[in-house]
Parts: sequence; C-alpha cells; structure tokens
Amino acid sequence: MTKILFVCHGNICRSPMAEYIMKDLVKRAGREAEFHIESAATSTEEIGNPVYPPARRELAEHGITCSGHAARQLTSGDYHQFDLLIGMDQANLRNMRRICGGDPEGKLHLLMEFSPQAETRKTGLCFAEVADPWYTGDFSATWRDVSAGCAGLLRQL
Repeated sequence: MTKILFVCHGNICRSPMAEYIMKDLVKRAGREAEFHIESAATSTEEIGNPVYPPARRELAEHGITCSGHAARQLTSGDYHQFDLLIGMDQANLRNMRRICGGDPEGKLHLLMEFSPQAETRKTGLCFAEVADPWYTGDFSATWRDVSAGCAGLLRQL
C-alpha cells in the first residue's frame, strides 16, 4: 500500500483539496485498496478546523465531499509513516524539511512535479507551485492545478 500525505500551510485549502481529489481519483480507478491518503499542515494556525468553505464548495461542485476533515499538523513521525509527502509550494517544502529533520529517503516533493505540464512549467530548479487560494481567492485555479498534479501522480504510481 502506498501512503501519501499532502501538505500545505494550514491544511484547510490546498492539501485537503489534494487529499480528497486523490481519494476520488483512486476510487474511480478502482484502486482504493492500494492507497492510504491524508493531509496535514506545516503550521498550527488552523488545527482542528474543517476545510475552508470556498475550498469545500469547489470540491462539492465536482461531486467530492470532505466532511469530517479536521486540520492537523505534520509531525516528524509522519516522515516514517508515509511513502510520499507532497507539498504545494517551496515554503511548504522548506517547513516540511525542518519538521521532518531533512529528507534522507527522498520522500518530499512538490505536487506540480507530477503535473503533465511539469517540464514546461519548471522554472530554474523549481517546479511551478500551487498558488494559495487563501490569498488569491481563485479556488478554480487551485482545483485545476491540484487535479492535474494528482492525476499525474496516480499515473506514475
């Protein structure tokens, strides 16, 4: 079983969107038994909170529910529990390395590394990032990026 943990700053927008989109994709592919999927935050700001209402609405518009979600913080133990820990942006990745004590096994990645457009979206040594809709207000753009990243990840697995 492949264990995947999606990570963003607060675990109320991007990472839960990725968690529930990925769960939906694996369910539709008939591969649920192959995966364990969760999400977490690098900060403590939103611990215990549900998915942010605009993110929840965006998921619902695509027939995906996220009821029961409660934001939680990434721990160093998650590094050993999960096979892949996938952040949404470079700040997430830096904080993930700090919390996990580095990345000796190469488990930490950016979601957009798995996007079909990854090669064209790569800038320098960095892949494109999933913009934070908390600040942009564009939950549709986040949906598109997260969906593309999750679909690409599933194809690779």
